[in-house]
Amino acid sequence: MGKVTGFLEIDRQDRKYAPAADRVRNYKEFVISLPEQTLRDQASRCMECGVPFCHDLKGAKGCPVNNQIPDWNDLVYKGEWEQAAIDLHTTNNFPEFTGRICPAPCEASCTLNLIDSPVTIKSIECAIVDKAWENNWIVPQIQDLKTGKRIAVIGSGPAGMAAAQQLARAGHEVNVFEKNKKAGGLLRYGIPDFKMEKIHIDRRVSQMEKEGVNFLTGINVGLDKSISSIIDEHDAVILSGGSEKARDLPIEGRHLDGVHLAMEFLPQQNRRVGMEPLENCNDILATEKDVIVIGGGDTGSDCIGTSIRQGAVSVTQLEIMPTPPESEEKLLSWPNWPFKMRTSSSQEEGAEREFSVMTQSFEGVDGKLKTLNCIRVDEKFQPILGTEFVLKCDLVLLAMGFTSPPGSGMLEDLGVALDDRQNVLADDYNYKTSHEKVWVAGDMRRGQSLVVWAIREGRQCASAVDKSLMNNTKLPR
Repeated sequence: MGKVTGFLEIDRQDRKYAPAADRVRNYKEFVISLPEQTLRDQASRCMECGVPFCHDLKGAKGCPVNNQIPDWNDLVYKGEWEQAAIDLHTTNNFPEFTGRICPAPCEASCTLNLIDSPVTIKSIECAIVDKAWENNWIVPQIQDLKTGKRIAVIGSGPAGMAAAQQLARAGHEVNVFEKNKKAGGLLRYGIPDFKMEKIHIDRRVSQMEKEGVNFLTGINVGLDKSISSIIDEHDAVILSGGSEKARDLPIEGRHLDGVHLAMEFLPQQNRRVGMEPLENCNDILATEKDVIVIGGGDTGSDCIGTSIRQGAVSVTQLEIMPTPPESEEKLLSWPNWPFKMRTSSSQEEGAEREFSVMTQSFEGVDGKLKTLNCIRVDEKFQPILGTEFVLKCDLVLLAMGFTSPPGSGMLEDLGVALDDRQNVLADDYNYKTSHEKVWVAGDMRRGQSLVVWAIREGRQCASAVDKSLMNNTKLPR
């Protein structure tokens, strides 16, 4: 490393947020970038670990795509930004996505996290790719030598986009089928714009189209076009849809007007910001309402930030899990992702948080939601008698995670084998389903997960497909 004593001389400094009072007035990104010299100083803190767990290749404890983090930290420290961008893209097709919405398991695995002061890896990654776009260093990589093979990718989320880009660069003809009007999957229709503006997706789609990827949007495979016809028309098919079947809460009053799944609520606001019409659905808005968000994960946090921006009177988040500890026991958890209290930017904007709470029933008047009946639970999630309480609410958003891909439609017609969780069955090396021409990657195979895992699986699946079709491959895993 260029500055072996950097971690001793320089304190951790990370990006800050615009004030909450300002940022909740719009849906724009609000993270304030660090100055270039500060970024170079922060990169110098990378401490030349004997085992860099931030990108541990065997266990992938840190970065699932195995980003060469120490390498591009050193390049940033030296001011070699263009080479840093080249190195970053050797392992990650879309670092502007991960630099914005990945929770940064790499930082949890950083050796300096043993003293709660990890290198600001995520901020440096985002700065590298943003500088690369600003300086036109990111250009289409067009493969002139074509293989004559046609590959269909069904689903244009991060797994599908990564697989499609890799395969196009190997010389294959790639058709990406997307049921929505625009590409991006949950990156576009699930992640709020204030966390990632959609210009980042649009730029990549444009790059990929110039590389030869065909995006066929507005086609719901299994409904608008049969999966069998796609298989007949292509040499290989990759399933890269999401884990879209949401975990529901089938309790008394679930039918009331005002109780909605998070993914009924969030995509509507994405479409409003993107100037897309809301077709065949009623507006779900938090404006002037008391909102309850059930579920403590990232989706719940996204519901909070969106509700506040829509003008909710109050927002309360309920979590059945116990209150996490303020900090983890480092020697028991590191370098793995720790269980500890975290507060998201959306939660900071004005949400009340309640832990160890079970929702027992919804109540309403004239078919409209009015109250929520709750009870405290113990460490085994058993109700504690005498702790019942009632919350006033006009809108409940269920954000309790996702269980599997939709069982009907395409998967039902295809008839591929499923695992015990009803995900498409395939291993994480060949990514091959029980159908001889079909592969699978991303949430449809592994279940609900992170964008960085989707990119990893898309890249590795592309390598497996290329090897199967051509008997060898130069695509990295």
